[in-house]
Amino acid sequence: MFDCIIIGCGYVGRRVAALEQAAGRSVLGVVRSADSAAALAASGIEARTADLDQPESLAPLPLAGATVYYLAPPPPRGDRDPRMEGFVGILRRSGVPDRVVLISTTGVYGDCAGEWVDEQRTPRPQADRARRRLAAEETLRQWGRDQRAAVVVLRVPGIYGPGRLPVTRLRQGLPVLREAEAPFSNRVHVDDLARACLAAARRGANGAVYNVSDGAPSTMTDYFNRVADAVGLPRPPQISLEQARRELSPGMLSYLAESKRLDTRRMREELGVIPEFGDLGAGLRASVGGTGETPPG
Repeated sequence: MFDCIIIGCGYVGRRVAALEQAAGRSVLGVVRSADSAAALAASGIEARTADLDQPESLAPLPLAGATVYYLAPPPPRGDRDPRMEGFVGILRRSGVPDRVVLISTTGVYGDCAGEWVDEQRTPRPQADRARRRLAAEETLRQWGRDQRAAVVVLRVPGIYGPGRLPVTRLRQGLPVLREAEAPFSNRVHVDDLARACLAAARRGANGAVYNVSDGAPSTMTDYFNRVADAVGLPRPPQISLEQARRELSPGMLSYLAESKRLDTRRMREELGVIPEFGDLGAGLRASVGGTGETPPG
C-alpha cells in the first residue's frame, strides 16, 4: 500500500512526489516506459510502468484508499479522453481512492476576450486539445458523483520552470505577435503548481475546480521577451497578426486565438496557496540554467 500514487509522474509529478515524501508519505510513481521508471527509482521514487492506452495495465495498482494524482495528458487527437475513460473503468473495480486530484487546463474556458475568468465561467473550449481536457474533467467528476468519491480539478495554464523555458524557439529567432495585438496569457511556476497539488489533496473541496496561476497575467510577447532577457538571448522579432497567420504554426495560432486573465482568489482563499513565484522575474531567476521548451498558456 502507498499513501500517494502519481499517474504520469513526469516534470510536475516528480516535484509532487518530493513534497509528499518530505511530508513523510509513501509514494508510487506510475510512468509508461522502463527508462522513466529507472529514472524515478534513481531519484528515490518507487516506480511502476503502465500504459494508459491499455487500461488493464493499471489494474494491479493499489488505488483504493490512496491519494491519487492524475497528471497524465489525453491522447494527441480527438475530442474526448479514452485514457481517462479507461482509468475510471479501473476505479470502478479497484475500490475508491481517498481522493483524486486531476490537472486540467485553463484552455477549457476558450477565448474570453481578455476578461478576468473565475471558476464559475462556463467552459467553451475551441481547440480539440482543450475539448479532450474538458472531457476528462467531466468523466472523472461524474465518477466522483456516482461513487460519492472526492475529486478535485486544477485548471492550469502554461507551466514553466527549470528546463521548461522556450530557449530553443528563441535561439531559432522565431517571431512573436507584436505587443499591441498579443492576447493575455497566464502561467505558473512548476514548484507553485506542485504545492497547489498537495493543497488540493488536503484542503480542496469535493468536486471543486480551482484555477492555478501566479496571478500576474501578461501577454505572450511579454513572456517571450522576458525569457530572452533572462537567458541572455535577443528578443524575438515581432510581426502583425496578419503575418502570424501566414508564418506561425497551427499550434501556436491556437494559443493566440485565446485571451484571458485568471482569477485565482479561490486557490488563495480555499487552498491557502500563495505563489512563491507570483512575479515572473523571480520565477525566471529561479529557472534559468535549464533548457527545453513549453508552449505558453
